[in-house]
Amino acid sequence: MVNDEDAGFTLPRGASGFFRPEDGPLPETDLRTLRSALYAAARAAGGKVGECEKQRYPRTFHTATVIDDTGEHIILCHAYHPWIAFAQERRDWYTEEFLAPPQWAGAFAHLGFLVLSRAQLTTPLSDLDTSVLTPSEWREVRRHGITTLGGVLFNAWD
Repeated sequence: MVNDEDAGFTLPRGASGFFRPEDGPLPETDLRTLRSALYAAARAAGGKVGECEKQRYPRTFHTATVIDDTGEHIILCHAYHPWIAFAQERRDWYTEEFLAPPQWAGAFAHLGFLVLSRAQLTTPLSDLDTSVLTPSEWREVRRHGITTLGGVLFNAWD
């Protein structure tokens, strides 16, 4: 199911991709499960899986595509938490360039992913519980002019 709630999202540790060694490593999104979800989504869309690019430092997300009759759909999967977003184009980071999930996005939810809505991803940080962000993360937020949830989640800060 696609998450349509605009409020109530609490950023967990690792949402920005930054972590403190003393807190231990971040969780990782299982790539096999992501690939299974991509193929399920492609079947639901009546299409096929296109490219699948694994996250590379400093990006916080994997990128994939599903191609159907309407064209190519860019799918972002957070590398540390099982969150899915849809974008207009491939980029190294995002601020507000998100799309509403297509009808077939529910295929990701069936395999344990949370599909984030465009409204959620463009929610201002001031409307969220950001208490988990460290001073280092806040420096990056300010340095890059990030003002939205999606900007924190899908970034390439170094």
